[in-house]
Amino acid sequence: MKLKELSIPVGISNRHVHLCGEDIRTLFGEEAELTPVKDLGQPGQYAAAEKVILVGPRGCIEAVRVLGPARKTTQVELSRTDCFKLGLKPPVRDSGDHKASSSLTIVGPEGAAVLEEGVILAKRHIHMRPEEADMLGLKDKDIVSVYCEGDGTRRTIFQDVLVRVNEQYALEFHVDLDEGNAAMLGNGDVVRVAEVL
Repeated sequence: MKLKELSIPVGISNRHVHLCGEDIRTLFGEEAELTPVKDLGQPGQYAAAEKVILVGPRGCIEAVRVLGPARKTTQVELSRTDCFKLGLKPPVRDSGDHKASSSLTIVGPEGAAVLEEGVILAKRHIHMRPEEADMLGLKDKDIVSVYCEGDGTRRTIFQDVLVRVNEQYALEFHVDLDEGNAAMLGNGDVVRVAEVL
C-alpha cells in the first residue's frame, strides 16, 4: 500500500436533518428561521439550535439536530445503529440522491412533516477544492480508498470513498458516527488517500 502525501482532516457526522423552507415552517412555525449556534467544517454550513424527533416504524429518536442553511429538499442522514432503532433500511447514497430512499415522520414543536423519501445512510466522502484534487491526481466523482491510522489500535482502510470537488469546499473526510467509532477516529484526526497495490 502506498499513501498520497496530503493529510486530510476528519469530520465525524452524527445523525442530523437538513430541512427545506416549507418543512421549517411546518415544524417550527410560519415565521420560523433556523438559528445558527456552531459553524461546521464546510463553509456556510452550521448546526442550528433547532432539534426534531424522528419517528420510524419501530421507534423514535429525540433531539436530532437540524443543520443549516435551509435546502431545496429535506434530507435525513442516519447511521446504521440509528436505523435499527427506527426500524428503517435506507440505502447508502450520495447527499441529494433521494429516489426510492426511506421515509419517516419528523416532529417539531409546532407540527409534523411526513417525509416520503429522503432518509439515507450517507456515502463516505471527501470534500476538496480543485487544487487539492490536482495534487492528488483526482477529479470530482472519483472513488478512492482512505487509510486511517486512528489511535494505532484499529488501523483501517475505507474503500468506496466518493471524491467531491468544488471551489467552495474545505478539505475534509466525512464518515458517520458508527464508522468513525469503529476506526477509533475523532474530529480533527487526519487520514490519507491510499493506493492499494
